[in-house]
Amino acid sequence: MKSIKEQLEVIRRGADEILVEKELVARLEEGRPLRIKAGFDPTAPDLHLGHTVLINKLRQFQDLGHEILFLIGDFTGMIGDPTGKSTTRPPLTQQDVEQNSETYQQQIFK
Repeated sequence: MKSIKEQLEVIRRGADEILVEKELVARLEEGRPLRIKAGFDPTAPDLHLGHTVLINKLRQFQDLGHEILFLIGDFTGMIGDPTGKSTTRPPLTQQDVEQNSETYQQQIFK
């Protein structure tokens, strides 16, 4: 695993802000891999360009030896836009969400 200084350089790259950086440093000093969780709502059949910023940052953490948990929010995917203002996030059926989740898995675990 890279030094804490080297890891922080990678983690800071492209980041606008790191909340509670002291805690991050303390965790890195423990010498154990971090567990990074990121959730994605399967509202469409494919991951899109907007997902790439987070996916690339997750890859950087993974390359540093940390554990990544890619979470797919099936329930939140079925809700859609709860305000009703956005037609781009309509409520989905369980079957739609499952199909979209499968394509997400195929795309992310290549």
